[in-house]
Amino acid sequence: MEKDMEEKEGHGKKGVTRRGFLQLMGAGAAVSVTGSTLAAEPAAEIITPGEMSKVTLKINGRRHRLLVEPRWSLLYVIRERLGLTGTKVGCERGECGACTVLINGQPRYACLILAEEAEGMEITTLEGLMNGEDLGPVQQAFVENDAFQCGYCTPGQIMAAEGLLRANPNPSDEEIRRGMSGNLCRCGTYPNIFKAVRRAAELKKAKGGV
Repeated sequence: MEKDMEEKEGHGKKGVTRRGFLQLMGAGAAVSVTGSTLAAEPAAEIITPGEMSKVTLKINGRRHRLLVEPRWSLLYVIRERLGLTGTKVGCERGECGACTVLINGQPRYACLILAEEAEGMEITTLEGLMNGEDLGPVQQAFVENDAFQCGYCTPGQIMAAEGLLRANPNPSDEEIRRGMSGNLCRCGTYPNIFKAVRRAAELKKAKGGV
């Protein structure tokens, strides 16, 4: 019985069977691939924290004195060091607009700016558009027009709209589409977003352009 089993597994008197040959080749290929992969891959690079630098960031009218690493983005500092989580983490490579903030009144992607670069600039986040517990005009317009579904992109959309209306208080439909083009909504709520921007222009005008 044992002899029969050996023959079935590829080690009988008639030599290596087809099954045994495939098993041997598979094992050899695995060793070959593993060996070449290990030889080709460089050793993992160990990244150590850099020297901390002192920066002062003016965000929403308040000055924050911080120690930051040179590699830290403004997005990271806003969220993780200051706890202003209205600014969202999206693609982190300047494609989606979820992290949009205003820098000197202009919409910018916080993920593409180092915290050190932002020193001395006026930074406004979503939280800075509120008046105490009251929503700002753009925020209110987004609520009125149901300009969101999942809501994840909404803070960046609001900041882009705020920047657009500060530069152009009465934009045309085409100017709105162009001004909001850097912010992606994966839910596809663009018609309501454009309505919200038009409504925000009206609310701002009613409040004297605030």
